[in-house]
Amino acid sequence: MRYLWIAAGAVLGAIARYLIGGWFGTRWPGLFPWGTWVINATGAFALGLLNGLAASRGGLSANLHLAIGVGFLGSYTTFSTWAYETVQLMERGAPGLAGLYVMSSVAAGLVGAWLGLRVTT
Repeated sequence: MRYLWIAAGAVLGAIARYLIGGWFGTRWPGLFPWGTWVINATGAFALGLLNGLAASRGGLSANLHLAIGVGFLGSYTTFSTWAYETVQLMERGAPGLAGLYVMSSVAAGLVGAWLGLRVTT
């Protein structure tokens, strides 16, 4: 039964990622991949929030926690696309922008996860 909860969350997370990534891509086209940046930063915040709630207030049922944490957020966030987009920036002659993308993504993810935890404590 756990696998069904995870699968349901994953379907919703993948759809959310597709829609949000597309929305950012059409509104701010250009070299910098804003869609993936925002998705990963908000996903890190949401995972911090989810785990902070679980630690401080008992959280959700185990199945719902898996559906959101592993399923939804696991398919919503994307390390592989982030890595690919970084390589693409370098291949397009924008190593400085690639470096900015890497550093700002890591910083936003860490700050997002930390803030998610702090909001719940």
